[in-house]
Amino acid sequence: MSLSITATAAERTPPQTTVDGLNLIEGTKMALVYAKPDVDLSQYNRILLIEPQVRFTRGWLRTQNSIPNQTVRKEDMERIKKDLAELFMEVFRQELQNNGGYVLVDGVADDVLIVRPAIIDLDVFAPDTPGTTRSRSAIPSAGTMTLYMELIDSVTGDMLVKAMDNKFDRTRTRIQAQNRIRNEGAAREMLSNWANVLRLALDEARTVVSK
Repeated sequence: MSLSITATAAERTPPQTTVDGLNLIEGTKMALVYAKPDVDLSQYNRILLIEPQVRFTRGWLRTQNSIPNQTVRKEDMERIKKDLAELFMEVFRQELQNNGGYVLVDGVADDVLIVRPAIIDLDVFAPDTPGTTRSRSAIPSAGTMTLYMELIDSVTGDMLVKAMDNKFDRTRTRIQAQNRIRNEGAAREMLSNWANVLRLALDEARTVVSK
């Protein structure tokens, strides 16, 4: 999975066109969206949702283990990545199937859209791990992560849309000890927002065509 722009590109002036011919779309609910000229998503009634790859921000493990009274192992990283990928699938299935009425499938067909996501630059500020002294983890945010997502025609393999967006947990609550429940709640809220944006975009495409 590759993109000619990086997460930090959103902070600069992004290119108008990607190397694979997708055009920048202005005024979206995500930081960066590129789409194939005259793309038509209305024909897709079913979705092949691929489990996301998850990647931590560079140096995350080293940074965590530099904090007093905290130990994070590689096994903890793998657990967090696995849990987040599973949560992503749960949240997106809920939004697309239950709220959008889209059928999720495992195969390809003319009306099947592939949704291929990745979570990059994941930064969990206070992971709940066996080697952590919980009293140390009193911070007001659970962390941040970036979604990179591709929409692909399942039959032709044509790249239709690429999108990228970053979210930072801004839960307005009193400072409290971080734990797995708090971190999961923050992740669920971020993922729910992205899933809703995708579902509304697909709904809008079908509504425009029906008019």
